[in-house]
Amino acid sequence: MTRRGIILFASLGIIWGIPYLFIKIAVAELSPEFLALARTTIAAALLLPLAARHRAILPALRRWKPLLAFALFEIVMAWFFLNTAQQTLPSSTVGLLLAAIPLVSMLIAFVGGRRDRLTGINLVGVALGMIGVGAIVGFDVGGSDLEAVAQLVVTMFGYALGPAILARYLHDLPGVGVIACALGISAVAYVPIVALSGTWPTEVPSPVTIISVLVLAVLCSAVAFLLMFALVAEVGPIRMSAITYVNPAVAVLAGAVFLGEELSVWTGVGFVAILAGSALVTRPDPAKRVMEAEPEHPTLDEALDEPLPPTEPIVR
Repeated sequence: MTRRGIILFASLGIIWGIPYLFIKIAVAELSPEFLALARTTIAAALLLPLAARHRAILPALRRWKPLLAFALFEIVMAWFFLNTAQQTLPSSTVGLLLAAIPLVSMLIAFVGGRRDRLTGINLVGVALGMIGVGAIVGFDVGGSDLEAVAQLVVTMFGYALGPAILARYLHDLPGVGVIACALGISAVAYVPIVALSGTWPTEVPSPVTIISVLVLAVLCSAVAFLLMFALVAEVGPIRMSAITYVNPAVAVLAGAVFLGEELSVWTGVGFVAILAGSALVTRPDPAKRVMEAEPEHPTLDEALDEPLPPTEPIVR
């Protein structure tokens, strides 16, 4: 990997590992739905002009049904329940549990009829991942927070269903158009949700909360999206997917350093088991692996016109 690739990889790993820290700070003053509204509105305002410049909005809107479904599961539903769960769960625990998303993706693929891809190694990965989740939920979370864990499970399914919809119905569309439109649709959807819930802020939030919202919208959404495409252009989508195993470590460290969250032995056990399980679950079948020459990587401007890699949650 080139020096530029290493810098991009490290930057995106950190950026996609810190949202849980800033969500935890923001939900202390803002409702989960208003935080999602603020984040989607700002991020959409930044990305929609870029998508318009690349003429990527109309192609995405022509497939409005799968686009709506993608926005619903990947952003509207996932972010609401993620924000709600973080009102009680530590940010480090949330980051670790969300590392089990590949396990949920495997379950969705299995239910959807893709049983031929389930190998013995994949099954071992599922078992390891379940042990890791059990270690964290059973020993770190406790029975009083099981409702928050259930909310986080809904988030996992949303983050797993989003890429599945993307791969099946939106795989040939420019990624910048899909994600910009999805953020814009989500922002519009949240307006009546916030209005009906009556959770508009009654006073100006504290500076640390405002900064948290801006970090989530600008850095963790809009800038992260551009960095993702820059990284794909630099190292390719396969190597880029390894970033999944960096984010949880960043989430744990951020929670411990900035919020004073305790790290137990079971946190370490769960961390290792979940990441090992996720790695085995996403490992391809060696019998079906085809060795091909790696294609030339496009420039960043060209990469923005490419489809999104349908492997991981696109917006954290």
